[in-house]
Amino acid sequence: MTYPFGAVVGMDDMRLALLLNAVSPAVGGVLVRGEKGTAKSTTVRALAAVLPPVDVVAGCRFACDPAAPDPECPDGPHSVDDRALTRPAKLVELPVGASEDRLVGSLDLERALTEGVKSFEPGLLAGAHRGVLYVDEVNLLHDHLVDLLLDAAALGRAYVEREGVSVRHAARFLLVGTMNPEEGELRPQLLDRFGLTVEVAAPRDADLRAEVVRRRFGYDADPAAFAAAWADEESALARQIADARARLPRVVLSDAALRQVTSVCAAFDVDGLRADLVTARAAIAHAAWCGRTDVTEDDVRVAARLALPHRRRRNPFDAPGLDEDTLDQALEDSRPDSPPDDDPTPPEGTDPTDGNGPDGNGGGSAPDDGHGGEHGRSDGPADGQSSGPESDHAGEHGREDDGPTTAPRGEGGGHTEAAPAPEKAAVAPDAPFRIQRLEVPGIGAGAAGRRSRARSERGRVVGSTRPEGSVTRLHLVDTVLAAAPHQVARGRSGTGLRVERADLRQATLEGREGNLVLFVVDASGSMGARSRMAAVKGAVLSLLMDAYQRRDKVGLITFRGGDAELTLPPTWSVEAAAARLTSLPTGGRTPLAAGLLRAHETLRLERVRDPQRRPLLVVVTDGRATGPRGGDHLADARRAAGLLATAGTASIVVDCESGPVRLGLAASLGVSLGARTMRLEELGAEALSGVVRSVREAA
Repeated sequence: MTYPFGAVVGMDDMRLALLLNAVSPAVGGVLVRGEKGTAKSTTVRALAAVLPPVDVVAGCRFACDPAAPDPECPDGPHSVDDRALTRPAKLVELPVGASEDRLVGSLDLERALTEGVKSFEPGLLAGAHRGVLYVDEVNLLHDHLVDLLLDAAALGRAYVEREGVSVRHAARFLLVGTMNPEEGELRPQLLDRFGLTVEVAAPRDADLRAEVVRRRFGYDADPAAFAAAWADEESALARQIADARARLPRVVLSDAALRQVTSVCAAFDVDGLRADLVTARAAIAHAAWCGRTDVTEDDVRVAARLALPHRRRRNPFDAPGLDEDTLDQALEDSRPDSPPDDDPTPPEGTDPTDGNGPDGNGGGSAPDDGHGGEHGRSDGPADGQSSGPESDHAGEHGREDDGPTTAPRGEGGGHTEAAPAPEKAAVAPDAPFRIQRLEVPGIGAGAAGRRSRARSERGRVVGSTRPEGSVTRLHLVDTVLAAAPHQVARGRSGTGLRVERADLRQATLEGREGNLVLFVVDASGSMGARSRMAAVKGAVLSLLMDAYQRRDKVGLITFRGGDAELTLPPTWSVEAAAARLTSLPTGGRTPLAAGLLRAHETLRLERVRDPQRRPLLVVVTDGRATGPRGGDHLADARRAAGLLATAGTASIVVDCESGPVRLGLAASLGVSLGARTMRLEELGAEALSGVVRSVREAA
């Protein structure tokens, strides 16, 4: 028994977006973003129950409409005399682990080759035709599956191509995806393909929350009685959807309303014209839903609020959103009777000289961006530091911001301290830059991504194997070569080739996988010297952006003071890692060994949870190791590094040491890790090879 759609408390934007797509599937689907436990799945499943029933050709696996059957239907051709039946609209759910064949369907290649029978098994796209296709956790779905899904939703057809055999069928459905942003974002290109998007959150009002619990208890106690109590409202909702669908072709989008649509899209500086098309379609659907045959400014406003937030993003770490004041101004400016803005009086609260000075700078000094210049270096004293020569080289001879120290021990980095420096406030990172690819050596078999080489379902053919189960991707040449020597023994007649099950070969493909990139970042006082932390954060932010683009899982460990902290457990949410990195303070001692040990333990647990996802460890440090009095902290760090090297962890050490006198401690750490060491400024250099050496290669 499905929870009634009308019984959902709140979630007005989500319900409206779903209903607009139910009225006009051409809007392009809905992406629902929100925290866990906000009734996203419950609401989507409830929608299918209020959709009008559909007439289908009896026995057709592709849900053909008897009034207008698909001429390319694999179960066809159908005629108007075929028996028809009426059934409810289907809700088809696509699991995260689904394969391409499960989504689009597949040909039975074994029967085609051994029996000469062309047999097509429909996929989920066929099952969802004229219904709802629901993808929970769509952000965790493989990118190529999302591409196929959105292509089918946009074209209304599904295509299956296998070894020269082509199958096409209609696939028009209401696409709904839900996701928790904490588990990672969709790429902006895929976000743009969803028609509407809504943000949902649990209500903060105590009375609303109490009503949610009250209704849920009522449903759990007696689902049938609860559904019966809402039956009249559900029937009325279904009739309203059917009426709106019938009214939709008569809704008129006037030139004035169209200009409002395009003006709003231009005001928000969206890329391309898909936003204009979706906003116009959503405005028409909203007018039909409200019982009107003309699109009004209110329809455009509602459509823009749902169609534009996810299309204004400019980098992976910007949260979607829409400024209501900008929307109001754009609508006002596009009204036919709106007077031109010739008033030179600046808006209240602004500086009339701002931007109007003779030098184009408002006549004042250049604004301070908080970084002290283009590269994050200030021309004068900052953070309470002296501008004299002594502070300019502070830390380069053992006097870092960790505080007063005793004479260096060992290689100059394993000393103890009399007292740690106080914690410094977080500094903003420098601007991110493009880096070259860092890879894990060897060939993996993890989830599809864009970083390291791996055996995968997509990519280039590199060989073939005997199939363990059914053949999903035939290697035709190797199959023919395997069958050829046996033709005489099999009594081949004529020109045909006799192929048996033992001859079939499954193609082996090589593509790219996503990895777990675990960042271990030194946030001690020594990293804060000479404002180096802004550059360090900028570099790590660049690596995070690279991980986002390559579909990696990421984690963040920071160490300073007396211990190391798992600041962000491994997750797909690169945005969360970027936010925590930006707010990271610096100061205190340098417990390097603790950071490496925490990394070792984190990776050990992740190997149990996700054994096929290979890790890449990125250690960002100047190589110093300090702590309380007593003990050789550098030796402790090397022993911890040896544990990671023994486990075969692919690693990169980013050396953040600066100044004219350098101790080379980070390079020494790289040797202990069996890792490649590169300087901070080399991350964006063209000369960077991008290949992580394994422990064996480094040795």
